[in-house]
This record gives sequence, C-alpha cells and structure tokens, in this order.
Amino acid sequence: MELIDTHSHLYEPEFDADRDEALARAREAGVTALLLPAIDAASDRRLFDLCRSRSKYCFPMMGLHPTSVNDNPAWRDELARVERYLLDPPEGIARFCAVGEIGLDYYWSDAYVAQQTEAFVAQLRLAARLDLPVAIHTRAAWDDMCRIIEAETERARAHGQRLRGVFHAFSEDAATAERLRACGDFRFGIGGTVTFKKSAAAEIVRTLPLDSILLETDCPYLTPAPHRGQRNESAYVRFVCDRIAELKGLDPETVATATTANARRLFFNR
Repeated sequence: MELIDTHSHLYEPEFDADRDEALARAREAGVTALLLPAIDAASDRRLFDLCRSRSKYCFPMMGLHPTSVNDNPAWRDELARVERYLLDPPEGIARFCAVGEIGLDYYWSDAYVAQQTEAFVAQLRLAARLDLPVAIHTRAAWDDMCRIIEAETERARAHGQRLRGVFHAFSEDAATAERLRACGDFRFGIGGTVTFKKSAAAEIVRTLPLDSILLETDCPYLTPAPHRGQRNESAYVRFVCDRIAELKGLDPETVATATTANARRLFFNR
C-alpha cells in the first residue's frame, strides 16, 4: 500500500524528540511522501531544514497562514517573503509543491477579515500566475471562501491561467463541496476527524467521489481514533485511509491507490 500525507507539520517542535522515529513509522505504514505546508517566517527554518535533510521524502509548500496575519504588523513583509521564496527558493530547496497553507480563519476573531482577505487573494493570484496548486485553510469563513474562490477562478481563466488546489480538513456539507467543485480542479483533504464517532467529515466522505479526496493528518493536530487525545503523526494517515474505505464500502488498497494518484496529479503533475 502506498499513501501520501498531503498535510503534515512534522517539522514542528512537538517532534523534536523523536522526528526520525516518526519518519520511520510513517515509512513502515506505507507513507511514501509528506507534503509540508508553511505557516509563517517563524517556522521557515524548521520547515526548510527537514526538507533539505529528507529531500526525496518531504516536500515543502510556501505560504502565509491566515492566523499569522492577525495582529501582525509585518504581515505584508511576510507576504513579500512568500513571493520571493516561490520565485527563488532558498538553497537546498529545489521547488515548492504548492502555495500553502493559506486561507481565511475567523474562528478566534473577525477583526482581521480585511487583512486576511487581502493576503489570501494575493496568494491565490500568485499561485495562478506560477501555475501552482493551493492548500487552503478555512474556519468559520465559508461564505467568504466560496465567494472568493468563485471570483478568483473566473479571474484566472480570464487571464489564461488556472486556479486549483485542496481544501484542507474539509468537513462542510455536500452543497458547499459541489459549489467548490464547480469552480474547477479542487480536491478535499480528509484527516483524522473522519474517524470520530460524531463526524461531519464522515458524512461528506460518503458523498464525495473518490477522485476528489486527498488523505492528510495535519499532524501534530487532529489525531484520529484510536489515538485521539495523543499527538498525531503522519503514520496515522493509514487510519484515515481505512475509515474512508469503510464509509465508501471499498477496500483500503483501492482508496490508497486512488488518493495517492490524486495527490500526484495535483502536486506533481504526474
């Protein structure tokens, strides 16, 4: 079985004591690649160091997370840093596989809607210009998210470009999924919450076509059952695969093969 964890923060300090062991466990679980979203300048060095040391296994994204815009007087400088790195990757980084993690998050505060929107739209347009996929974070902002994606996909087409990507940690309803799928080549990242007893992600997985699903962990967060309450890690993407297979009445190998192919097409044009 071959799996790809399309959203892992294995470079975070939670793994400092046993990162090599966590990587080994991921390999043993059948994970053949980790895609690592950026957060902000404070975490860049950790991200780059891991990807340099495991360049055939760990593939970086570059972006500014929406909550890193909040109460950050230097957020426009960080946005400029994102563009600079995407155009000229730092030494030891061959390329970035996506623009991410970007998006909108009003969960903690709606005081920064204008700033988050400006940063998000700028990064969407940068991704379209560079023909890179986007990894999108959304929390408590779905109306604005759908409106912006609809507008920006149309803008990209008008400029002879394309906007495509994944909605990370997706657990909205079927109507929202269909609205987003109508915009173009967008997939939905399904992670550990799909294993919970009361799970909106489980409901949407039943209706999503398999060719629109990507597997992810978001480790060290959103740990699946049977390890809920503990630190998440990329090896646990296997539990996500198994639960999706159960929900869709398929064998896990079928889900693994399809979602790995989905990830390769989106992030590596394979």
